[in-house]
Parts: sequence; structure tokens; C-alpha cells
Amino acid sequence: MSAARRAGAPAQNLQSAGATAAATGVAGFLASGLGVALFSSAVFGLSGSFAKALLETGWTPGAAVTARLTGAALILAVPAALALRGRWHQLRDNWLTVLLFGLIGVAACQLFYFNAVARLSVGVALLLEYLAPVMIVLWLWLASRKRPRPLTIAGTLLSLAGLVLVLDLTGAVKIDFIGVLWGIAAAVCLAIYFFITAKENDTLPPIVLASGGLMVGALVMWLTAATGLLPMATSTADTRLGPWVTPWWVALGGLVLLATVLAYVSGIVAARALGSKVASFVSLTEVLFAVLWAWLLLGELPGPVQLLGGILIVGGVVLVRLDELRRAPEPSVELDHANDIEPVP
Repeated sequence: MSAARRAGAPAQNLQSAGATAAATGVAGFLASGLGVALFSSAVFGLSGSFAKALLETGWTPGAAVTARLTGAALILAVPAALALRGRWHQLRDNWLTVLLFGLIGVAACQLFYFNAVARLSVGVALLLEYLAPVMIVLWLWLASRKRPRPLTIAGTLLSLAGLVLVLDLTGAVKIDFIGVLWGIAAAVCLAIYFFITAKENDTLPPIVLASGGLMVGALVMWLTAATGLLPMATSTADTRLGPWVTPWWVALGGLVLLATVLAYVSGIVAARALGSKVASFVSLTEVLFAVLWAWLLLGELPGPVQLLGGILIVGGVVLVRLDELRRAPEPSVELDHANDIEPVP
């Protein structure tokens, strides 16, 4: 063997070892709780884009929500039954939590969000919904008359300033205020959901709560549609996702399988690996993923002022969450426990 080849061998070995270590590091990150949590946020963020692709072909928000909930509930029913292992009394003991989760955290939250998406860009609609933590802070301030800590106050003010910029009241971007009301209604549902499920509940497996809530939500949507209170219309026209024209069932399948089933399961795995507080904190990246997906698949991108407002809203919520994470447990306030199951946006 020549001297050059002998000298090159260690370098090749080092390059090979470096590549192996890098691949192992990437695989380890993806398998870690943080990697799974980011993956969950990414697929959750697809929901607005898939839904809007259907809405633009003639689907009503009610029909899109009903199809999403029904499909996801049927798919998750089997793993949920296996998780119960015959302990059906767990469902009976927690029927009220499942019912309220299905009514508010699933059916109402999704319906209001999809109505907002029908009138606003996906990013603006989701940013409005993520004002929920700020609403919780304001409500607790009014209810307890105890002033929040400085970091929470700063985060709240920052998010409210961001809301003004997102609405862009004096700018060239025209905002549909009916859509804004739908987005705020979705935020109210999200805030109420956090109040409902803030207490730790170890008696019901998270996937059972998810499946049960989806079933309740689907049943509510079907009953509402049967009474004629909720307009229901579907279409078999092709949908457009980015540069591709696809059959309608591609967008619907993505909405059910990726943005609901896979998002829920990966969210549960992340919550158990990281803890519910940290996992819910990482879930804030869903806003960024939603804006990215809407740009790639729908050609939607909020204006510069709205993007700045979105940064302020997310930054404000981050400050509120940081204050929540470092706060000592208080018996009178149960909201510093985030949920293993997040409501589906």
C-alpha cells in the first residue's frame, strides 16, 4: 500500500465515522420526544391547508369537520379499545370529561376554526385561535383579582399588540371580520377546553380520551346536520395542493390520516416522553408549520405586517408559557398542568 493511501485511510475512516455519528444523531433526535413533538406539530399544521383545499371546491366547513372526525374516530377506535383492556368502567367514570372534550375541544373548536379558514388565510385563522392562553390569563386576572406576574403581563400585552398587527386595520390587506369572529370563537373554545381538562387525570388513557372525544364530536356533527342546523355539502371536484391537481379524496385522506390520526398519536407519544407542559410548549411551532404549509400548498402568505403580528403573538404566548413553566404549583390554580391531548385545530 502506498504512503498516500495509508495516509488517506484514517481520513476516510474519520469521514465515515463522522457520517455515521451524524446519521445516528439525526435518527436519535427524530426518535426523541422533541423530534416526535415537532413532527406532531408539522402534521397538525397541515389541517388548515387540506381543509381549505376542500372548501374551495364546494365543501362546507361542517361537512369537512364531520368527515374528519368520523374517519379519525373509526381509525382510533381499535387502538383505544385495546388500551382499555376491558376496563370499560374508565369510560363511565370519565363520561363528562369525554363529553365536554368532544363538544368543545373537538367539534366546536374545529368547526369554528374551519369557518375562519374559509374566510381568512390559514395562518391568520390559527394565530387568532392561539390567543387562547392570553384569554386564560385575562380571565384568571378578572376572576381572582390577583395581578399576574410581570412576565405574563408582558406576554399578554405583546400578544394583544400582535393581534392588532395581524388584523392590519389600516393596511392594504382586507380582513373579513366575520372570519375574525370565527377565529376568536375558536380561541374561546380552546381556552374553555384548557379549563375543562386542566386537572391531572391518570384514570383514562390519553388515546381513549382522544378517540372518545372524536366519536362524541362526530356524533354531534351528524345530529346537527340531521336537524338542518348545519349546512352540509360535499364535492368530488379535484383539489389543488401546490403544483398538483389531486382527487378530492387525497385532501380528505390527508386531513384524516395525517392531520388527525397521525398527529394525535405522535402528540401522545411526545407528551409522554417530554411531559405534557414541555410538549404543549413545543406545539406552538404548529403556527409556523401551518403558515409554511399554506404557503407551499395554497400559495397563501400573510402580509409583512401580519407576519410581524404573528411573531408578536407567538412571542407573547411563549413568554406566558415560560412564566407558567417556572411557576411554583398553586393549589388554587390548576392550569399549570397542560394536557396530554390537545384539541384538534
